[in-house]
Amino acid sequence: MPRISEELWAERRRHVLISAWGCFARDGFHAASMDQIIGATGLSSSAVYRYFRSKDELIDATAEEALVLIGSLFDRLLAAEPIPTPDETVAVLVEDLHSRGEQEGYDLSQLAMQAWTEALRRPHLHELVNAYYRSTRANFAELARRWQAAGYLAPDADIDAVAALLTTLMPGLIVLEHLGDGSSAQQLIAGISGFASASSLRDGARDRNPV
Repeated sequence: MPRISEELWAERRRHVLISAWGCFARDGFHAASMDQIIGATGLSSSAVYRYFRSKDELIDATAEEALVLIGSLFDRLLAAEPIPTPDETVAVLVEDLHSRGEQEGYDLSQLAMQAWTEALRRPHLHELVNAYYRSTRANFAELARRWQAAGYLAPDADIDAVAALLTTLMPGLIVLEHLGDGSSAQQLIAGISGFASASSLRDGARDRNPV
């Protein structure tokens, strides 16, 4: 068989992967079969197995792609000048999630949800997802440090606590997008502000009425 260029090899591999995403989005990782995926590619089985030796390899590649895409959002946020405000950052997170659904036949954020459950039973994916969340928390911490320097956060704000809160928020956004009614940026911003106000009122009450 004649050799193909690296560019064509990468293009065909990508075609197989995107074809698998449509099957995974419709039927899930486990219900989707390799026969379905092969049929979706329009290629022969031997051609598909040249790029991915098993469905597990396709699942691994899907999880990696989904997490890298979500992570790339932080590159844009951290490169922005001036740094986006906390409210603007929440709006970007919500808009980015909504835009994922515009892909025809699949939504990588929905596939990321499937990857979470798969990570509970496969150590390799567990490590991958865990590393992603450590990176996400570090990126939020860097954003929080810049917000603090810009005066958007109080000088005594706990940077790690802010990062932990926002890291926890992201999976919830994805779940609500696909299993609930979704959330608007305005709702989330108002909720975070209200919760912060409640904490301030509580602390103020303790100062006025020390035990």
